Parts: sequence; C-alpha cells; structure tokens
Amino acid sequence: MTLLDFDSDRLAQFAAQVRADYEELKGKNLRLDLTRGKPSSEQLDFGESLLALPGEGDHLDADGQDVRNYGNLKGIRDIRELWAELLGVDPESVFAGDSSSLNIMFDLVTWAYMFGTNDSERPWQDEEKVRWICPVPGYDRHFTITEHLGFEMVTVPMLEDGPDVEAIKELVQDPQVKGMWAVPVFGNPTGITFSEEVCRELAAMETAAPDFRIVWDNAYAVHTLTDEFPPIHDVVSFAEEAGNPNRFWVMSSTSKVTHAGAGVSFLHSSEANLDWYLETASVRGIGPNKVNQLAHARYFGDAEGVRAVMRKHAGSLAPKFARVLEIMESRLGEYEVARWTEPEGGYFISLDVIDGTASRVVELAKEAGIALTGAGSSFPLKNDPNDRNIRLAPSLPPVEELEVAMDGVATCVLLAAVEKLGA
Repeated sequence: MTLLDFDSDRLAQFAAQVRADYEELKGKNLRLDLTRGKPSSEQLDFGESLLALPGEGDHLDADGQDVRNYGNLKGIRDIRELWAELLGVDPESVFAGDSSSLNIMFDLVTWAYMFGTNDSERPWQDEEKVRWICPVPGYDRHFTITEHLGFEMVTVPMLEDGPDVEAIKELVQDPQVKGMWAVPVFGNPTGITFSEEVCRELAAMETAAPDFRIVWDNAYAVHTLTDEFPPIHDVVSFAEEAGNPNRFWVMSSTSKVTHAGAGVSFLHSSEANLDWYLETASVRGIGPNKVNQLAHARYFGDAEGVRAVMRKHAGSLAPKFARVLEIMESRLGEYEVARWTEPEGGYFISLDVIDGTASRVVELAKEAGIALTGAGSSFPLKNDPNDRNIRLAPSLPPVEELEVAMDGVATCVLLAAVEKLGA
C-alpha cells in the first residue's frame, strides 16, 4: 500500500512518526553538503603524481617545442593525439586548452552572439531574438550561460535514450532557434546516455537556421561507475555524413579525471568551426598552459591510461551511489512518493518527489543541516514548473556522512509528502 492509499487515521499516525523523526534529525546539528558534484579528497589523490610532472628538464613536446614558452593555440600534439584516441576521432579535429571546458563553451556562445558563427548571416545579437533548446532536467551552468546572454530558453523533456527528438525537430523549424545544450553520456543530473539513433537524428535533422549549433558537452564520457565504458559516438562525423558538417561543438576535459581545478579541456569540431574559433581565440590569448598539457600526457601515457585512472574513480564512487540508492529504496520505495534514476556513470542522481514539494524538501533539509542543490536548479531560470526535481551529488562526502545525509533527505521527502496530503 502506497502513502497515497493510506486512510486518514493511518496517514495521521504515519505523519506523527515522520514529524518525530524530523525533530530527531534536527537535534543532530548536522552540517552536511550534497550540493555540487565535486570529487572527494580520495579521488583528487589519485592524481597526486601529476604534481611532479612533466618534471625538471622535461620541456619539449612531440614536435620539439618548448612548452614553457608562448604559442600553439591548438595545444600540444601529445595530449591532442591521446585524447583523440580516447574519443575515437582525428587528432587534427581536436584542440587542447586550459582547465575548463565550460570556459570554451562560454567563449563559443558569446562569440557567436557578438560576431556570428562561420555560418551566420549576422551576429546573433542583431537577431530579433535568440531561442535555445534546453533538455530538462539538465546542467544548471549551461543554462546560466544562455540566461546571462538573454536568450529565450525552450525546454524539451529528457527521455530514457536522450532528449525528445520529435519535439526538437519541431522547434528547429524556427530560424530564431540557434542552438541546444546536450550532455550525451551519463548526463547531468539524470545519468542518461544518448542512443546512437538519437545522436544520428540530431546530426541529420533539418534546421531553419543555417548556423544552428549543438553544444555537445561530453564531460562524463569516461566517468563510469562500473568496469564498462559506453561507446563515444562521433557526432561530428555523423553530421558531416548528413551534410551538416558544422553542427556540433564537442567539449570534454580532464577536470574530474585528475585535478578538478587544474586539468586540460578539449574542443572537437569541424575544420571550419575550428578555424572560426582560432580567429577570435588568437585575439583573446597567446596560448594555453602547455606545461600542464605535457604533464597530463606523461601521466596518462595513452587512452588506456585514462581508462585505468577512471576505474580507480569508479571504485571510489560506486559504493557511494549504491548506498544512496539503497537508502532511498529502503526509506521511500514502498510509499511511492518519489522516483529516482539509477545511473551507471556520471556524478549525479536525479530525484523526483511529489509535485509541488521539491522546494519544501530542500527547505526542510536546510533546517536540518543538510545542504541540497536548490529545487529547480536543473531547469532554465531555476523554474521547475512541477516543483518536483532535486539533483543529488553523492561524490564529495565520505560514505558515513552520506548515509546520514540521505537518511535525513528521505525523512524530509516523507514529511513534505504528508504535508502535501494535508496530514
């Protein structure tokens, strides 16, 4: 029997117990944080040897250039070839930058806004308006970029194999729709991985705007929670085969592979798109941190070296995700007041509670000393029209703290549910 099936007497009795549990929770004076997907200290330690690389006297890249000097906006060949092998693409179509792929995404979108893309008739700022497709639930920092630029953000639902392609095909018939966000592997926050069919449909669909772009953020491409790595679909080749060679700007990075604040970012795209990128990048700066790029190349060795590191991360993360799922099933499963994803990779679990209660769950958790990402954060403008979605980030706390936090979150979900039911 679910909570929704309880008669008034049983519901009142259950509500009294939940309120008592919540008062006990507040009495623990907790200070726990599940807000962002940060690697734990254990994970950061996996890359400790990186700090001694490339090492004294090791200054030359594969082309014999001194990495301590200016130049080479494309990044050094050593790391570009290694990462291209991992992605299964041509190294010439991959640029290596500094630590944050989010910085590259911001540059791409703002430069298109200021100057137009290589396929644009005019800068996007001169359009009557710019509309942008946002699959939801999605990545809040993506939405912040398009919000910052004043774009009209249009949501489409995330399905089990990727975003609703039929809804997207209809939207792109509008020439004011200029782009779309995508996290195709172990997506943030759902953990969903796009199927090859969805990838090919996005690559081939007809769009009214000749300069339509998909920002393909492959941040979690190798972030498995198992020993298996998902296929990485070469959407740039898919698009070229379909006659839309410039459709994708593909991003990835080592940010959660080595050191989150000191990694290497990558841009993979068509030759025309990369030439367009370099035109402004060469004005913005003289070159990336090539010492760090060489250090990463030495650290990994090859693509299999990256996978070996990621298996260590899986060993650290998987038990945490398993405990979160176990606690939610144990505390919430029988009452059917919540649904959650069971990802096989990435950094997040997407939790849906009873409509109209997500904000209350977050508020109750805060009062009990448990910090959660704000309700609605996985939607543009932080506006979840159903007030149901909460993003959980299990990676940072040790398992012992995570268990306490998730037990508390479950209590808050139940309390918000009984309040909603009027008990």
